Amino acid sequence: MEAQAQQQQQQTPAQRPPPSPRSGSLCGPFPFLFLFAAAATSILLSSASTSKISLTILHQVPEGHVGVYWRGGALLKTITDPGFHWKMPLLTHYEPIQVTLQTDQVRDIPCGTKGGVMINFTRIEVVNRLRKDYVYDTLLNYGVHYDKTWIYDKIHHEINQFCSSHSLQQVYIDMFDQIDERMKDALQGDCTRYAPGVEIISVRVTKPTIPESIRQNYVQMEEERTKALIAMEKQKVAEKEAETQKKIAISEAEKNAHVSKIIMEQKLMEKESGRRQQQIDNEMNLAREKSLADAYYYRLMKEAEANKLKLTPQYLELRFIEAIANGTKIYFGDKLVPVQIPNMVFDQKLLGNFLERMNKMSGSVA
Repeated sequence: MEAQAQQQQQQTPAQRPPPSPRSGSLCGPFPFLFLFAAAATSILLSSASTSKISLTILHQVPEGHVGVYWRGGALLKTITDPGFHWKMPLLTHYEPIQVTLQTDQVRDIPCGTKGGVMINFTRIEVVNRLRKDYVYDTLLNYGVHYDKTWIYDKIHHEINQFCSSHSLQQVYIDMFDQIDERMKDALQGDCTRYAPGVEIISVRVTKPTIPESIRQNYVQMEEERTKALIAMEKQKVAEKEAETQKKIAISEAEKNAHVSKIIMEQKLMEKESGRRQQQIDNEMNLAREKSLADAYYYRLMKEAEANKLKLTPQYLELRFIEAIANGTKIYFGDKLVPVQIPNMVFDQKLLGNFLERMNKMSGSVA
């Protein structure tokens, strides 16, 4: 229809066919206005479908996003919060931009190691966030698909750089646990320098796929390593058991020694107690014997003193007489008996001399 209208406009009046006599009032300028309006509408609709220009006036910004607007292809500084907002239809283009945490998954990243082995990272997840106060600057410099530049393409670049400078053993085994932090630091470093609004929270790298033959070798190596670890663990268990038995034996010996020591100390204490008891008994016996000796000595001294007091001439004379009397034997019979009987001589002078000597002896003692 648009082509027919343009063709009709390009025809000269002489070339135009004469109006039909049955067209009536429709032969005026109204058909041309109708055709022009239809062409303009089709052009606007086609341009709206290609440039995502909405014909609606009211639009909604979802939670966790902000609204960003373009007018005539130029980015506006207007940033709207979640909720309903107004915009000019056909002239203003709107896009919701997420400002909360989002996870971008970069898939199928081929790379070659330092030794020339081709491996493939099936999936790498990047948790990131666009700061709200940097939305305008980030979109102005890198567009709505800023994450393609600083996440998807950057991940491909960093992974290839890492693989090309390391061997398969390092990438697949030795340094695999470091790839996450390396990728995060690399992404955040460039984003901080060139796109400060993009914040890299974390990077999760899955195990890459390697050629099957090499993978089988790694599996076999892992099995051998596992067997070695099992053997080492068994050895450690055996050593622990031996050490435990040793500790038990030492503990038992120490316990027996401690018990023996206690028993010995108990016996020594009993011996010491017996010795002290014997010593106390001896001391008691000694004290008793000493007391008896002292008593006997005292008795003798007192008897000597008493005897000293008794040694008078009268007492001695009495004792002498008693002794003579007790020792005198009297025989009765005829003188004609042929037995020689001694005559008793009682000399008074002899008794007096004896008593005198006794008095002198007592006097000299005193």
